[in-house]
Amino acid sequence: MNLTKTPNKLINEKSPYLLQHAYNPVHWYPWGQEAFNIAKQRDLPIFLSIGYSTCHWCHVMERESFEAEDVAAILNQHFVSIKVDREERPDIDHIYMNVCQALTGSGGWPLTIVMTPEQKPFFAGTYFPRQANYGRPGLLDILEKIARLWQKDRQSLLEVGEKLASHLQGDAAVNTGALPPDILDKTYQMFQRSFDQNYGGFGRAPKFPTPHNLMFLLRYWHKTKAPQALSMVEETLDAMHRGGIYDHIGFGFSRYSTDDKWLVPHFEKMLYDNALLAMAYIETYQITGNPRFGRIAKEIFNYVLRDMTSPDGGFYSAEDADSEGEEGKFYVWRPEEITAILGEVDGELFCRYYDITATGNFEGASIPNLIGQDPLSFAAELDITLEELVTGMEKCRQQLFLEREKRIHPYKDDKILTSWNGLMIAALAKGARAFQSELYRDAAARATDFIWHKLRRTDGRLLARYREGDAAYPAYLEDYAFFVWGLLELYETTFEIHYLEKAVGLTQDMIDLFWDEKQGGFFFYGKDGEQLISRPKEVYDGAIPSGNSVATVNLLRLGRLTGNNTLLELAQQQLSTFAGDIVHYPPGHSFFMMAAYLQAEPPLEIILAGSKQDSTLKQMLRLVQQQFLPHAVVLVNYTEEDTTLPPLQGKIPLQGKATAYVCQNFACQAPISDLEELRQAIVK
Repeated sequence: MNLTKTPNKLINEKSPYLLQHAYNPVHWYPWGQEAFNIAKQRDLPIFLSIGYSTCHWCHVMERESFEAEDVAAILNQHFVSIKVDREERPDIDHIYMNVCQALTGSGGWPLTIVMTPEQKPFFAGTYFPRQANYGRPGLLDILEKIARLWQKDRQSLLEVGEKLASHLQGDAAVNTGALPPDILDKTYQMFQRSFDQNYGGFGRAPKFPTPHNLMFLLRYWHKTKAPQALSMVEETLDAMHRGGIYDHIGFGFSRYSTDDKWLVPHFEKMLYDNALLAMAYIETYQITGNPRFGRIAKEIFNYVLRDMTSPDGGFYSAEDADSEGEEGKFYVWRPEEITAILGEVDGELFCRYYDITATGNFEGASIPNLIGQDPLSFAAELDITLEELVTGMEKCRQQLFLEREKRIHPYKDDKILTSWNGLMIAALAKGARAFQSELYRDAAARATDFIWHKLRRTDGRLLARYREGDAAYPAYLEDYAFFVWGLLELYETTFEIHYLEKAVGLTQDMIDLFWDEKQGGFFFYGKDGEQLISRPKEVYDGAIPSGNSVATVNLLRLGRLTGNNTLLELAQQQLSTFAGDIVHYPPGHSFFMMAAYLQAEPPLEIILAGSKQDSTLKQMLRLVQQQFLPHAVVLVNYTEEDTTLPPLQGKIPLQGKATAYVCQNFACQAPISDLEELRQAIVK
């Protein structure tokens, strides 16, 4: 390993990813005017490398290339090198990832860009080995060729840069129209066609969880009762949990599977995946009553609250795939390790149950999994009950977990991102309702307080990242949208009005900062942010939903909760603004389709009125909160509190009794004071 004793310019950064490269022999700069000025002064192109701290192939490229003296020599002589953490600067990453996809047809991390000092890119790719390998050109050869062209034929590079810059300027353009009446049906049918009948999920390997696809299908099932809409979700959630993508020893999901059957993941665990997956499992539990789906959601929360929560209540970003320089080493087992911990009898049973074999399923070791396992048959073979099997395996798991804790852990990225925290707040608030859990409610509230007090400037401007006492970067659209989502879920869990007030205020800030007055839609970064080579809008729902999609759902919910028609009109404008793009491939916009669902589905309005101490009101609230009611607007008018919310006006307890007001299809039923009547009114 060739590392310098003298750090480069990254040493003063807070980003764990940038700090990982602070002792490379490459003279890295953080993104900023200093680097651009030096590039102009020295008349050199910029080598831009974008990644994140828990990215396996980012580590590989660092070891192979950025720690190598020969690579460092050519970069230091012929380029100005900039490192960017994509999780801190998603605006930069989004722009240059579009460049990579335009030039190569694909993308990923590490993202490799070469551009002019004016930030106009002319070369793009992802991972490159130091020398040609894996069917990929070597980085040394690429750098030498670009350095020659910059000196001998710069015009050809500049022409590419100009064309790409023009292409980027079109990123904010929108294709307006109207969503066709059958758009939800078409989206469902396209999911049907791409569904993997054998292993669940959609499409071929690599397979990503993409939980918002499943959440759309649950809403489509709720609207149509199409049985396959629900069965696709159940089969996918079941298959993902059985696979090695799920950590059967310590809980939580990895980012994606490299194979069709969810066996071999890239082992990094991301906060956003686990938040969105928890929501999908909770909603499926609410629909089916299957306790297994509820248990998996609780296990995800167990992992997050145990391993991913800061002392102050914010949630950390991710855990690495690698430990001790090897991918997955922390997570895999050999039979002799299991039997040494559990003993011969229990160890042999555990290995059989979780597919831990001498030959292994991952580089000579085994990823615990339940693919193809039938617990009922396994229990019958042992002549024990299913309950005894589950209890016995759980006891073994706990022993193995305690032993695994002694291993060298993967690196944890402990920065706290407003956007991803918003997702986990939303998930925990949903969990608090479904499971009537004070633990989850309090965790969501603590994280909300953390963001409100640590990730806002004194003028109220939301910020994107916190680490080691430092909050930085004006928040992006997804920070506002995801945090407001969390606030809305927390309001519908606690009915504390200050959460709704915060959501209203931040939504107005979001409109002021990001809304495009000319064409509609929200820009990726605010008008007060660093003005980059382009100012894009994103509506594609990839591994996480887009800011525009979540903002549209928020506008609909918030407009209905508060009676604010301006927000509802803005949501309608969002639907029109992006309709022309979405109709080409609606499954790629599954969260946006949830907004289309909400717009098409007449709201179910449930308003409960009474004293906080009234036992009937508490039972009513518990009943409502445990249902899957995706189109519902739920409000509580507590007699102890004054409220100015228009929907609550006149909604009071009748004859001193807790009272429910239920309106559906724009018609209101007679006030309800009986729990069973309320159940019949809302549970279809």
